[in-house]
Amino acid sequence: MKGMNVSLLPRSAFSYYILLGVVVMAGLSQGLLLPLLSILLEQQGVSASVNGFNSASLYIGSFAMTLVAERLVGVVGFKKLLVGGLLMVLIALPLFPLLPGVRTWFVLRLIIGAGDSALNYVAQLWVLLVTPAENRGRNLSLYGMSYGIGFSVGPLGIGLVDYGDSVPFLALALLFLLVLIFVLRFLLAYKPESGKEHTDRGFARFSKVYRYAWFALIPAFLYGYMEASLNGNFPVYGLRIGLFKEDVALLMLSVGIGGLILQLPLGMLSDRFGRRPILIGAGVCGGLLFALVPLAGTSLWLNTILFLAAGGLVGSFYSLGMAYAADLLPKALIPSANVVASFHFSAGSMLGPTIGGAGMQHGSPFLLFLLMGSAYMLFGAFGFFFKGRTAKNV
Repeated sequence: MKGMNVSLLPRSAFSYYILLGVVVMAGLSQGLLLPLLSILLEQQGVSASVNGFNSASLYIGSFAMTLVAERLVGVVGFKKLLVGGLLMVLIALPLFPLLPGVRTWFVLRLIIGAGDSALNYVAQLWVLLVTPAENRGRNLSLYGMSYGIGFSVGPLGIGLVDYGDSVPFLALALLFLLVLIFVLRFLLAYKPESGKEHTDRGFARFSKVYRYAWFALIPAFLYGYMEASLNGNFPVYGLRIGLFKEDVALLMLSVGIGGLILQLPLGMLSDRFGRRPILIGAGVCGGLLFALVPLAGTSLWLNTILFLAAGGLVGSFYSLGMAYAADLLPKALIPSANVVASFHFSAGSMLGPTIGGAGMQHGSPFLLFLLMGSAYMLFGAFGFFFKGRTAKNV
């Protein structure tokens, strides 16, 4: 990649590109499986609330992995944890068409969620630890763009169902197998230095992370809530208000495209003007746009514009939030901050489809976007009370 900072490369440029491929695959699996399985369950007559809870199981598995990921990286290293995550997803994918049923799919989603979480944790932590502060926003945006590419392309695989229910799962498994081969064959073992050992032990280090970077860690929750709600609930929302299956896939793609377009510019702006004002502005404006979605009704063009703009503004929330946390915390606490962010992402991802599904079943379908928009705008208001003191010397 032209202009890439060589400090990002572990030992070779090829290894870095392989890691980007891993991140793409993590996004691709979530971008495809969440809407695909929601549509299949909806066609089977499963209620919206049960459908939403089943979607949340992916993130229950992700949450479980966050509890052990930090220790696993220290024990087995980056490459082995990557291989383990890839194998978990690869083994589970072909079992979906072979073992149909809500309960079975719940378990398989747990496995895939844990595997994807391992992939994301390793790649993100590596970038955080080796990226210089002056380029952190840009380089983490490149990481986010890689995930966004996979996440955006994923829903397009819904159309493969026309050739058989098993085709999307087998095609995705084949791609994971290809990436696994590259990781095993070419990725160099790598363990970045995290600086001197921090004196805090146990939960004390997490207390310090929250004390200095609580605002920077909220975006991970919001991003998980938004992503899981759109992928788990929006297909049901779209079908119920009269959108076609192809329209649903296009609109979900629009969110990802918007995030890809603005990911790098927002990262670079945060390097220049600071993370907090960029996060506040993007949160308030993105939340307002999400809240306006119900007014677009079934208009494909109006929805596309809103989804592109809103997705562009909040699509970089996770990477910008982590960049801000890395600015505020000493290097030795960054792995702990990464654990907290993963926990927040998983919590948001579990709550998103569950709350959205319940809201659509017992209230109004429009609550899906009204709640989401309100959450982002409330976050923007919190930003005015956050002082942003760093913990570099504590």
